[in-house]
Amino acid sequence: MKNYFAVLLLVATCLPAFSQNKTNLKIVSNYNAYRADVAKNPDLELVEIKKAIPSVVLDIRYATTNNFMNQIMYKQARAFARKPVVEKLKLIQAALNKKGYGLKIYDGYRPYAVTVSFYEKAQGEDKKFVADPAKGSKHNRGCAVDLSIIDLKTGKDLPMPTPYDSFEAAAAPTYNNLPANIIKNRDFLINLMHAHGFKVVYHEWWHFDFIGWEKFDLMDIPFEQL
Repeated sequence: MKNYFAVLLLVATCLPAFSQNKTNLKIVSNYNAYRADVAKNPDLELVEIKKAIPSVVLDIRYATTNNFMNQIMYKQARAFARKPVVEKLKLIQAALNKKGYGLKIYDGYRPYAVTVSFYEKAQGEDKKFVADPAKGSKHNRGCAVDLSIIDLKTGKDLPMPTPYDSFEAAAAPTYNNLPANIIKNRDFLINLMHAHGFKVVYHEWWHFDFIGWEKFDLMDIPFEQL
């Protein structure tokens, strides 16, 4: 029996550091290899945002049916990002707190397998708004965050152009057929994020990519292992 478990341990430790999917992307899927990489370069760590910044509010829609897929896509309502991303979010939260505001996080790191599932399950026009597994996404690299701002006094969201994950034209950061206060809130968020090393994507006011995402591999480590 001891020999049997020794063989299992040897197999587990010898698994490749990354997998090759049918599109030949390098995807880190072995937890032990991921931890070994982190030991060499701490910036590669996927940090749990709520633990690093306890004051943030989480609204992890993909752990519920309250999302555009109307399905539970995550087994756990948690949010992660690479260490440098989280360090920037700390600074952003501090800047917001001084003004009586705070961050609400909708999503961060997304395992590659979930991106594949999104793409397979999305129907019709919705498919244009989900990442193509042939390329992977910044979320898969732990270098994208979906977020908004809340008022700390009321706990309510600052009014924004659309709800989270809306496919309306108004979700675009450059859409300006909106009330002045909505534009002001949206632009305040975007300018703050840009000042701290993020870039908003062209069709989603809530989605911000970390500048330097190219340095990080696609990942497929489940939340349960992190």
